[in-house]
Amino acid sequence: MEKKIVATNAAPAAIGPYSQAVIVGDLLITSGQIPIDPATGAFPEGIEAQTRQSLNNVKAILAEAGITMKNVVKTTVFLSDMNNFAAMNGVYATFFEEGSYPARSAVEAARLPKDALVEIEVIAHL
Repeated sequence: MEKKIVATNAAPAAIGPYSQAVIVGDLLITSGQIPIDPATGAFPEGIEAQTRQSLNNVKAILAEAGITMKNVVKTTVFLSDMNNFAAMNGVYATFFEEGSYPARSAVEAARLPKDALVEIEVIAHL
């Protein structure tokens, strides 16, 4: 099966040997998106703002592939502190249609890249 690389300047560039996303068959799989603002290279403050930025980065990658958050079928959320779950969840819910949420896993990680509070990856159907 052929693999297509997805890349956009509207989301942060990869900070290592990986792609922002790949398309294989009818699936788009993103790398984990940390809350880097692609315009400034900075992190916003707090879990709500970082969750919003991470998901905006995901949206930008999906848009580059011609799809939207409605196409997301699975997410994985990595948190630096599970005590931030409720605050993350409140922002996260606004990015998806109620009653049509994707499957999700949420886990606490000992440490995230650049000491982010959250990192989010998705699988979307084209």
